[in-house]
Amino acid sequence: MADVHLDSTRRSLKIRTGPLGVVEWQRADDWSVMNKELIRVLVIDDHAVVREGLKHVISRQMDMLVAGEASTRAEALKLLDEQRFDVVVCDVKLPDGQGWDVLRAVKSGPHPLPVLMLSAFTEEQYAVQALKSGADGYVNKGSAAETLISAIRRLASGGKFVSPEFAAHVAQVLGHGDPAAHEALSEREFAVMRMIASGNSLVSIAQNLHISPKTVTTYRARVLEKLGLENNAALTRYVLEKGLLD
Repeated sequence: MADVHLDSTRRSLKIRTGPLGVVEWQRADDWSVMNKELIRVLVIDDHAVVREGLKHVISRQMDMLVAGEASTRAEALKLLDEQRFDVVVCDVKLPDGQGWDVLRAVKSGPHPLPVLMLSAFTEEQYAVQALKSGADGYVNKGSAAETLISAIRRLASGGKFVSPEFAAHVAQVLGHGDPAAHEALSEREFAVMRMIASGNSLVSIAQNLHISPKTVTTYRARVLEKLGLENNAALTRYVLEKGLLD
């Protein structure tokens, strides 16, 4: 068991790293002793640079560690089946599927875990969709490191997380008008909408989402009805105006 002693002008801290990832720390000012098990985080993102950045931020915290990382949906599901984690941090887009697929798998498993969805999209664009799909929180990739850490701690303690800015946005929408039409879409409808706007064919969408072309047609009809649109051209214009594409 290794001992480390940190000094500063404001306080002194003794840290002991024990077995099974348990950290014990003792402040010299009041000599109170606390035992805290590290929050085990699974990081899922297909970009190595992003994973390294997340690992760097998380590993600097005394109360958490990156216990696993994955770049694909398949790798993530394998790790979730083999290891124990406390919080999952998952990108919305993965090369072999969607982050939503991982979210569904985690939430429908025998031991559901809190999931923090991560994306380059702003919260106004994606957070509502993430929370409706069962996520416990949403963080934009451009957020400050402190925001990510606060979100992980909140989820590990059993809470939900959205940024104060987004909470204020929701309050404003509820107080002064109706939410954006696309916020009423289901997770699958939202995905189909974005793929149509990106120029994907019906067959391509079906293959990507692992559903039949007939089902894609059904989802398309529902999207057009909910958004009050008549055709793909109007749908594409709506998606672009709302900034819902990468």
